[in-house]
Amino acid sequence: MVFSRVTIAPEIVAQHGLTPDEYARAVKIMGREPNLTELGIFSVMWSEHCSYKSSRKWLRGLPTTGPRVICGPGENAGVVDIGDGQAVIFKMESHNHPSFIEPYQGAATGVGGILRDVFTMGARPIANLNALRFGSPDHPKTRHLVAGVVAGIGGYGNCVGVPTVGGECNFHSRYDGNILVNAMTVGVARADKIFYSAAAGVGNPVIYVGAKTGRDGIHGATMASAEFSEDSEAKRPTVQVGDPFTEKLLIEACLELMAGDAIVAIQDMGAAGLTSSSVEMAGKGGLGIELDLDRVPTRETGMTAYEIMLSESQERMLMILKPEREAEARRVFEKWELDFATIGRVTDTGRLVLRMRSKVEADMPVGPLVTEAPVYDRPHVATRPRADVTDAPAVPILDALKKLLACPDLASKRWIWEQYDHLVMGHTVQRPGGDAAVVLIESGKRKALALTTDCTPRYCEADPRRGGMQAVAESWRNLIAVGALPLAVTDNLNFGNPEKPEIMGQFVGCVEGMGEACRALDYPIVSGNVSLYNETNGKGILPTPAIGGVGLIDDAAKSVSLAFKRAGDALILIGETRGHLGCSLYLRELFGREDGAPPPVDLAAERRNGKFVRAEIAAGRVAACHDLSDGGLLVALAEMAMAGRLGATIGPPSSLPIHMWAFGEDQARYLVETADPEQTLHNAKAAGVPAVRIGAVTGDQLTVSGAGAISVVELRQINESWFPAYMAAP
Repeated sequence: MVFSRVTIAPEIVAQHGLTPDEYARAVKIMGREPNLTELGIFSVMWSEHCSYKSSRKWLRGLPTTGPRVICGPGENAGVVDIGDGQAVIFKMESHNHPSFIEPYQGAATGVGGILRDVFTMGARPIANLNALRFGSPDHPKTRHLVAGVVAGIGGYGNCVGVPTVGGECNFHSRYDGNILVNAMTVGVARADKIFYSAAAGVGNPVIYVGAKTGRDGIHGATMASAEFSEDSEAKRPTVQVGDPFTEKLLIEACLELMAGDAIVAIQDMGAAGLTSSSVEMAGKGGLGIELDLDRVPTRETGMTAYEIMLSESQERMLMILKPEREAEARRVFEKWELDFATIGRVTDTGRLVLRMRSKVEADMPVGPLVTEAPVYDRPHVATRPRADVTDAPAVPILDALKKLLACPDLASKRWIWEQYDHLVMGHTVQRPGGDAAVVLIESGKRKALALTTDCTPRYCEADPRRGGMQAVAESWRNLIAVGALPLAVTDNLNFGNPEKPEIMGQFVGCVEGMGEACRALDYPIVSGNVSLYNETNGKGILPTPAIGGVGLIDDAAKSVSLAFKRAGDALILIGETRGHLGCSLYLRELFGREDGAPPPVDLAAERRNGKFVRAEIAAGRVAACHDLSDGGLLVALAEMAMAGRLGATIGPPSSLPIHMWAFGEDQARYLVETADPEQTLHNAKAAGVPAVRIGAVTGDQLTVSGAGAISVVELRQINESWFPAYMAAP
């Protein structure tokens, strides 16, 4: 096959995100200069978003296996055995850049994409979560971005009929030019009916199903692998447009066909669209693939091979079928009124061959596109350790509490989650607003999953290794606090420009800390996503390794929430309190200080304390439980009081200054309500777990001995008023 010689200008290569060295590598692989379509394919397959070229070296060190892990990283989503012949399938993924440019569609298509990652493996999605980071509330764009992102998540998830049950939302000026929208989906499948993406069977047909291909989203993967600048708005055409109603049809059609044995391999068309799906399927199978692009269903006229291959139009899947089952599959998809087209076949050549209008538009080796993408060991510089804070001023603690409960990070997010349908499907046991959502696996059955997302970016910037450990540990505590056995983690690693040694140092530190925590807690990472170049005009985001945790509850009726239940019950603080105020919200919100080291993370204590709390919950001795994190003990106490509409009376110890005791963010701690404090304290002593009775659930006020009292009604008004007032402002 002879291609006419082409010469691509260096500026065109640069526009495709390839360095001169990377382009030279591509030319060497091809044995000639690539044409424009081939250049586009190299650019997306070797983009940071698809190849993980700056992060792969470090991701290899993460723990990804365990006795329950069926499939770890490398497939569309992670798969974990949950017993009874069932598996939970889950993943988290970013849609940061698109959501900043076009918040509604960016967030909506982020939800659509992560749903496809899960159901393409044979799972019915049962829950969505999201982790959102926005800029300063005072920034002129923040309100617009919040409104658009929340509407996009709700609009897509509500229409597709999958409940959005949890997540988090924080604000910081470092996200002014680059917000984060991380979406997570959890599904359930038969453990013996998992579908994978590796192509098999020379001659088997390659099938395109779903929506038609348009010009939206072209170069989305490349855009997601570059910094923003002042012209970011001009990138709007690279943002996809979603259709949740088509996605719902696609879910049902795929699951119907998956009930049989017609499918050999299946892959969603996500980042890089038809290019990544076809290349990755062929690459994993060690085979080749030939496509006739004239057969690809399109919704726009005159589309070129380049546009078809790089389009990121939504709601599309690529399948390889057994040849004798093609007619059966066509009937299923036509019944659901979806496009179905045989667009190619599997070959034994190891090459990607594209034909269109009787011409060969591309002829490339598949293997190098996947295995010979550059892998960089980028220079990295460790973050300089900070000194502990020893001069945190004291203020009246109830005044401080009111200020904290009204701050954007701690203010109630009810305004957000009330726009999401968190009850559709009828499986939601614990709604948004607690430590973790609890969702039944099947209607009428007792077994449930606990789901959470977590990260404390300010800790990660101050000490990346400690921050990475803490993000994992807090997600672990969130699951323990509802009575779940933590199973496994998905992650979304959001960082700035990895070509800067200090940013790469943040990444390395966080990943190493995460790995250490996951190993100590037997909490493997089974899926995830890396999002780099989250910078605008050279200003990077806070390092944000978001953690999505999944846990198992044998009987949902035995799960507990954070809400106080009964006046007269005792309150017991589990874990050691030293009053650590470095990197705390107390310092930031009351004094504008973001200094100091984050709290130490003792992984042995996390494991020991968590095991104890879970055992007490399983024994029925815990009426309510809440892990201690942002804002410390007094904020946790107020959140439990507000959730249960009951007050409490507590007495601080004499050994610590009261403001350190109230707002220190020491880790490995829980606050539990129990009607049997003597037994709980006895068990804690036997287990070597620090535990102290600090007070009791009482009346309708929060009373701190020696510091005064405040009504729970006032606390709720303070906590719930900030978000609606902010969003209603002109």
